[in-house]
Amino acid sequence: MTIETRGGQRQFRVEIARTRAQQDRGLMFRTEIPANGGMLFTPYPAEGPPREASFWMKNTPSPLDILFIRRDGTVAAIAASVAPFSETPVKSGEVVASVLEINGGKAAELGIAVGDKVRWTPARK
Repeated sequence: MTIETRGGQRQFRVEIARTRAQQDRGLMFRTEIPANGGMLFTPYPAEGPPREASFWMKNTPSPLDILFIRRDGTVAAIAASVAPFSETPVKSGEVVASVLEINGGKAAELGIAVGDKVRWTPARK
């Protein structure tokens, strides 16, 4: 996966959560996420048309940056360093097609911003 920022291309190797079960579990219970890792929820939601996203951190022990991605692949919003175990909903604020979770603070560290372009090609099995 690549995110095109003003500072250049940022590469990530992410898991893809496609099914409802995968999306319901997300990164819960994970104590380690690789520095360039994360999870892409696509399509979001797994069932039905794109909609406003709402995520929480229940059972998630690591802080995460949550990037909400529009149908055109641009970042709509970033929830930065969302607190572990929080049950407070974090919302996209608009209809999105995908959601990317990465290590908390990584978006700011790499200069990832609203409007940046996200591209990915699913790995072949």
